[in-house]
Amino acid sequence: MRAIRRTVCLLLVLVCPGLSSFCALEQAPRATTRPPLVLWAWERPEDLRFIDPARVGVAFLARTIRLAGARVSIAPRVQSLDTPKGTWLVAVARIESDQDRAPLLNDSQRHAVADALVKMAELPGLAGIQIDFDAVASERPFYAAVVKEVRERMPASRLLSITALAGWCWFDDWIRDLPVDEAVPMLFRMGPESAGILRRIQQGEEFPVTRCQECLGISTDEMIARVPRGKRIYVFHPRSWTPDALAAFSKEIDK
Repeated sequence: MRAIRRTVCLLLVLVCPGLSSFCALEQAPRATTRPPLVLWAWERPEDLRFIDPARVGVAFLARTIRLAGARVSIAPRVQSLDTPKGTWLVAVARIESDQDRAPLLNDSQRHAVADALVKMAELPGLAGIQIDFDAVASERPFYAAVVKEVRERMPASRLLSITALAGWCWFDDWIRDLPVDEAVPMLFRMGPESAGILRRIQQGEEFPVTRCQECLGISTDEMIARVPRGKRIYVFHPRSWTPDALAAFSKEIDK
């Protein structure tokens, strides 16, 4: 019954952020130590009560922010999420730009996006937030300004993480000076440079950008030949997580 109440409570907070104080009592105290493995829980029902919170955390999609013209649309998570007591939790915001109506990327939009991210960081039981935005070159000044505003307004104790295209960490270091705690290089769904990047990683080379050196982002359906040791691994699964899926992935990275 408690797990059901926590699921309902989380959904209420995501849809109606004003209920966060009401639901705070339902949330277990958050883990303060970052685990070595973090599961991405995307917009699908996820029952993760089988994980060991001492070694596995959860980064769940909490907001999808869409930019179109002068508009900023914010869609909350609507799928259930169950985690065991004490799970290290990170709320993820996916930012997308409309391909037909290019966003203005003005100050009004910047403040609106930053507001949404800061409010997301106030969800109870979080270790921090992660921003997932595949910003093209023309969007980078806007994105950098959003990150700086969020960092200034968010408690210093909260993790501020971003995902990063692998090229940002190797060939194009524009994220070097962003005030983030970590940048997670995405080693899946990559472009033409993927073969070269993966070859260098398999050979033991390190990303030149310091922010990218602590973590890796991989997917169960695009496993790399050898996962480097000593890094925090964020892992995506194209379907809902199950004990068997996690066991199969763990076996792969232990090779």
